[in-house]
Amino acid sequence: MKFVLGVDGGNTKTLALVARDDGVILGTGRAGCGDIYGATSADAAIAEIERAVDAALNEAGIPSAELSAGAFSLAGADWPEDFELLEEAMRGQGYGRRIVVVNDAMGALRAGSPDGTGVVVACGTGAAVGARHPDGRIWHSSFWQQVQGADELSSQALRAVYRAELGIDPPTLLTERILAAFDASNVEEVLHRMTGRDIPRPETRRQLVRPLFDAADAGDAAARRIVVSHGKALGDHAVAAARKVGLLDTPFTLVLTGGVLRHPSPLLRDALVEHVREFAPDVCAIQSRFEPAAGAVLLALDLMGIVTDATLLEHLESTLTGAAFFAT
Repeated sequence: MKFVLGVDGGNTKTLALVARDDGVILGTGRAGCGDIYGATSADAAIAEIERAVDAALNEAGIPSAELSAGAFSLAGADWPEDFELLEEAMRGQGYGRRIVVVNDAMGALRAGSPDGTGVVVACGTGAAVGARHPDGRIWHSSFWQQVQGADELSSQALRAVYRAELGIDPPTLLTERILAAFDASNVEEVLHRMTGRDIPRPETRRQLVRPLFDAADAGDAAARRIVVSHGKALGDHAVAAARKVGLLDTPFTLVLTGGVLRHPSPLLRDALVEHVREFAPDVCAIQSRFEPAAGAVLLALDLMGIVTDATLLEHLESTLTGAAFFAT
C-alpha cells in the first residue's frame, strides 16, 4: 500500500488530506492562511501549510518519508518564482517522493472534472478560474482575476443599502435583511460598525451572501441586479479561460464549485452558465462532486500514474470528513 498527500491552501484556510493509493482518506489537517500573498509573509504561509500537513500525517499515523507523492493546490502559486519557492519548501519537508505544486484553481478543476480537463469557476470568499485542455495546456486567472466572491458580493449589498438609505436609489429588501444579519436597528449603525475608528470589523460582512440571494429570489431589483451582474462577470472569466487554452470552440466541461455557488438559489449559477453559453453553446456545466482538497489528492494519484476509477472515487467520497472540516 502506498500513501499520498493532497493539500488545498487558500487565503482563509489550508486543508491537508493523507490517502491510500486506493482513495481511502486516512488523515486530515486544517490550518490558517496558506497563501504566500495573503499571509503576513511567505514563511508564515508555508508554516501554515506545514501545520496542516503535519496534523494530517499524525492522524494517519504515517511519517512523511512514506509519502509516495504530494500535490499542493495553492492560492499564491501564480508566478514562476512562486512555484519555485513552494516546490523547494515542500521538497525540503519531504512531503512526497514526487511533488507537484499547482494554482488552487487547478485543484478545484481536478476535483470536479471527470477527466481533469475543462474550465472551473470557484466562488467562495474570493474567486478563482482555471482551465486545462486535453493536450495539457493550462491557464489560471491568478492576478488577472477581478475581485469577486462572497466578500465582493457582500460589499455590493452594503453599498446598495447605503444608497437606498440616502434616497439615491429606491428602497430595497436588502435593508431589512442586512439589519437582521447585523442585529442592528438602523443603517447608520451598520455603517458605523463597518467604518468606525478602533471598532473591530464584524465577520458578518462575509455572511451577507445568503440575505442577498434571498432578497434576489424574492424579486428585489437591487439584489437581482447584483447577483446577475456577478454571475455574468464570473462567466466572462470562464470564457477567457476557455479561450486561453483553446477550448472555446469545442464542447467542454464547466465545473462550478465553492460555497457561493452551492447556495440553493440558482440565480448566480444560471447567469454564469447562460453567459458562457453565449460563446460556447455546447458547454456542459456541472456542480463539483468533491471539495478542492480532494482534487489535490487526485492530482497526487495522477502523479503516481494511478487510474482514478469508479471504485477509487467511491472510496474517496465515502471516507472524506464531514462538511464542518471544509467550512470557512
